Amino acid sequence: MTRADAAAIAGGIPGLTLMEAAGRAVARAVMRRFRPVRTLVLAGPGNNGGDGYVVARLLEQAGWPVVVAALAPPRPGTDAAAVAARWRGPMADFSTASVARAGLVIDAVFGAGLSKPVDGLAAEVLGAVTAPVVAVDVPSGVDGATGAVRGFAPQAALTVTFFRLKPGHLLYPGRGLCGEVVLADIGLPAGVLAAIAPRAWRNGPGLWRLPRPGADSHKYARGHVAVVAGAGMTGAARLVAGAARRAGAGLLTLLAPDAATASVLRAGDPGVMVSEAGAESLLADARIGSWVVGPGLPPDAATRALLRQAIAAGRRVVADAGALRAATGDPDALAGAAVLTPHAGEFSAVFGPPGDDRPAAARAAAARTGAVVVLKGADSIIAAPDGRIVINANAPPWLATGGTGDVLAGIAAGLLAQGMAPFEAACAACFLHGEAAHRIGPGLVAEDIADHLKHVLAARLRS
Repeated sequence: MTRADAAAIAGGIPGLTLMEAAGRAVARAVMRRFRPVRTLVLAGPGNNGGDGYVVARLLEQAGWPVVVAALAPPRPGTDAAAVAARWRGPMADFSTASVARAGLVIDAVFGAGLSKPVDGLAAEVLGAVTAPVVAVDVPSGVDGATGAVRGFAPQAALTVTFFRLKPGHLLYPGRGLCGEVVLADIGLPAGVLAAIAPRAWRNGPGLWRLPRPGADSHKYARGHVAVVAGAGMTGAARLVAGAARRAGAGLLTLLAPDAATASVLRAGDPGVMVSEAGAESLLADARIGSWVVGPGLPPDAATRALLRQAIAAGRRVVADAGALRAATGDPDALAGAAVLTPHAGEFSAVFGPPGDDRPAAARAAAARTGAVVVLKGADSIIAAPDGRIVINANAPPWLATGGTGDVLAGIAAGLLAQGMAPFEAACAACFLHGEAAHRIGPGLVAEDIADHLKHVLAARLRS
């Protein structure tokens, strides 16, 4: 955002104009959502504080009772100092006593580019707020790049940000602290993005194109997926299979480890083939291009060997669950897979704890393995080996139930089988997974998702 501001200013838009526009956007959002009450603007010394002074002036002009409390004065000669000089209203101490008297608090202390933890007086005062908070850019203390809280951050009812969302608006815990998020246009030209060359996006259909069967398509043209089933947890493989088929795979084979498991699997969906021939036999068939290894499998040497065998054969492998755990402490065992789908625990076991900067951790894992890494969660991060990331923000909380990860792996494999590139397939799988879950609503169980994929896919292919 600093580079975007600088590029716009270099292009002839004064920084003061941008600051006035930002403050105006916040003031408008406040007046649309709140009635006039005693409002306290907490202003920091930088540009975020400058935005706050503009908000204070505009609200006061609209008849609101407004007081400004400054953590520190703006640096002389800055745009923030210029707008602060235009404030003729009352000032108050930056103190807990001041916030105790407020009916609404505008948090303009620190913005998305926070360089140090919020502590000391700033944390004490922000922590004492009981009135609704409107955050300028992000709640102070939220790291705009990661969503992590640096020191302390207040809970906002409303956050108004500018030009483009930051990762911290989409990644937890920052996402939860932002409340309602309003993205405002303040006059920055979209053309500045070309020079910035952003490497992070919010997931959505504009980033990928779903496979569309042609009039002459046949089942072999739509791809063949193999799913390795475990002896003790056949349900996982069946969930993968159902999702891969609903995602469009033309054929699906479950690889059973023994006759007893094969018998159980054959009692399931009639459109699924079951094989006891062994991995070597299926890998000899180049038409079976996509494999899912891990769901329902033990995290042992045999699973690890099977994973490496499928990768060495040049197959597009989705590795999850047992295959990830089988690579505990050894990320190189996953090298060459197409897509890895770890939740936080599995990621930590393989790559080490992701820490506060989960985008950086996901990027490093993707670069290390050459695979697309889906770090799953309420805010799944999809990372490509070349450094691109996509944040998926449409997952409802009722996806937090057993088996939904198996379904996600199946959707990704079904899309891979139809020729989608791994990064696009992973992004589309996460988005479709979330859309189907929203359609189902509370009470969701993993078995529901595949059936609802047909409605989600139909809607997306029509658009």
